[in-house]
Amino acid sequence: MDDFERFRQLMNGGYPCISIATHEERYALEIVRQTAMSMDRDMWIWSVAEGVKEGILAGSPGINSTDTPAAGLANLSGAKPGSICVTLDLAEHLKGGKALRFLRDMIENYDKTGVTVVMIDSTDKVPDVIKSYTRPFEISFPDEEELKGIIRATLLRLHRKKPIEVGITKRGLNTIVRNLRGLTRRQAVRIISDTVTADQRFDDNDINVVIANKRQMIQQGGLLEYVKTPLDLSEIGGMRQLKKWLNQRKDAFGRDATEFGLEAPRGVLMLGVQGAGKSLCAKAIATAWHQPLLRMDPGALYASFIGESERNLREALRQTEAMSPVILWIDEIEKAFASAASRSADGGLSQRMFGSLLTWMQEHEAPVFLVATANDIEALPPELLRKGRFDEIFFVDLPDKTVRKEIFAIHLKKRGRDVSKFDLKALAEASEGYSGSEIEQAVISALHEAYADKAKLDTSRIISAVETSPPLSVTMAESVQCLLAWAKGRCVPAD
Repeated sequence: MDDFERFRQLMNGGYPCISIATHEERYALEIVRQTAMSMDRDMWIWSVAEGVKEGILAGSPGINSTDTPAAGLANLSGAKPGSICVTLDLAEHLKGGKALRFLRDMIENYDKTGVTVVMIDSTDKVPDVIKSYTRPFEISFPDEEELKGIIRATLLRLHRKKPIEVGITKRGLNTIVRNLRGLTRRQAVRIISDTVTADQRFDDNDINVVIANKRQMIQQGGLLEYVKTPLDLSEIGGMRQLKKWLNQRKDAFGRDATEFGLEAPRGVLMLGVQGAGKSLCAKAIATAWHQPLLRMDPGALYASFIGESERNLREALRQTEAMSPVILWIDEIEKAFASAASRSADGGLSQRMFGSLLTWMQEHEAPVFLVATANDIEALPPELLRKGRFDEIFFVDLPDKTVRKEIFAIHLKKRGRDVSKFDLKALAEASEGYSGSEIEQAVISALHEAYADKAKLDTSRIISAVETSPPLSVTMAESVQCLLAWAKGRCVPAD
């Protein structure tokens, strides 16, 4: 069902108050307006700017002296039985007093009047006493067909102002539509407008512009980050078992896989020593599978208002599903929900947030592949490690000698060096106990030294850089050994 059908069904359910928290106010009003017309019900709209006015006819004047919340609700309470009364940004005015009392009376008299109150607000700040009577309604993200309609309508509107040259192919249009998924209608209009206004053209060359604008728009929201993924699996040394596992599942999101009887993979949890390459794998998976990568920052989810943190999490997950198929990356997940594993002073917020995430992980149907990384086993709530939450739990160990040779070769090639001129065996032996990131930093440090001395980079300089910087496995030997002991027999080795 689309939004219009869902809202009409809600109206037929006989709810006295419906709450819509959205930034797409115009679209929400159109849903209510179309429903009122189809059900032959009167519609009234209140806002602090215009007071009460008739809601179906465009441009209707406001009724005098109804612009305050109390006066507006007092007027709406006398509406014809069966009317739909819409309030705009009322929630922030309901801290007490007459307005709250009038609204409660309207809701409680629903059985007598049949008047439905529809509250449209930009944020979910409805008082608890009203929430107990209220049925929330979520505006969906536009699907691909609606996005195509939005693109056509936007191009026509802009073309009337100034001619636009349209030369996009069907494949290019489908790519742009796919990259607009997960955005609101208003955001999609804005991106298309910004893309076309630059050169008055709309063609296949605009695909990268759309992707860049979408990345910027998503990051403005603060809940999700659109991550560039230049890496592929060949740029990560070792991890042979993980790479094999991923290669076997890279085509499992398609229709052929579904017809074969396969379900889309749900995700992996990667545990291991810091700097071993867990975060790199998240980026490489997205590149190898040709899917966008979204990073969720759990710290940005937490808000000061009661209930807003949970709503932020739901919204982030809902947006992720709307953009599917997609890779969702939660880095150092144990830090995000550490207090969920024990009693904390946050009133149970972390436990509720963690519970919401677990429920979503278990029940979501959209093809979203979750990549979670963690360094501290003891901080992880045990529920996260239960089979079924993830398809597999991999342990990323410190690289052995063979893998260390691969990592040195990767970073030397990356910096334009001829690998055959370096003694990779000697480098691997000198870097016993070093992680992949520590090996990279040793190469970078040796490069700085060679550049300052106006000399060539050679094996001895890199070995010197390795020896002057002890690895984490030495400075934190006890915790690393504890981690290795825990993982043995509990996780699948990544290599």
